[in-house]
Amino acid sequence: MQQNINIKNKRARFDFEILDTYTAGIVLGGTEIKSIRLGKANLSQSFCEFNDKGELFVVNMQVDEYSHGSYYNHKPKAERKLLLNKRELKKLRKEVTTSGLTIIPLNLFLNDRGLAKVNIALAKGKKLYDKRDTIKDRDTKRNLDRVKKSFNN
Repeated sequence: MQQNINIKNKRARFDFEILDTYTAGIVLGGTEIKSIRLGKANLSQSFCEFNDKGELFVVNMQVDEYSHGSYYNHKPKAERKLLLNKRELKKLRKEVTTSGLTIIPLNLFLNDRGLAKVNIALAKGKKLYDKRDTIKDRDTKRNLDRVKKSFNN
C-alpha cells in the first residue's frame, strides 16, 4: 500500500565530486512528513551545516506546505535536524573543518517502516573544466550507445 518516494538532488553529482555517503534520519513535524509522502519536496539548493552544539542541520531544503494543514502548517524552508551517530558526526565535522569539504543531501526517501531518511554525501566542489569533462564524457557515451544500438539492428 505504501508508495515509493525518492526525491533526488540531480545537480549534486554534476556540481560536486562525491567522496563518502551516509544515510541519516531527519526530524520532521506532522505536516512535513505528509507533504514528503505526497512528493512535495525539493533538494536542489540545499546543503548541510553544523550548529554551535555540534548538531547537523540541512539548510534550504524546500518542503511545500501541506494542502490540508491549518495554522499548524510548517515553514517551507526551515532548517531540519539530521540524525547520525556521534562517531559519524565527529568524522564529518573534522573533514569539513580541516579540508574544506562540504556536506550535501543526495536524495530523500521513505524507508520500509515509513520513516523519512536522507542520503548525504561528503563532497568536494568541481571546477568548471571538470564539469565540461563530465558533459563531454556523457555525450560521447550517449553517441557510442546510439551507434551500438543502430549497429545491432
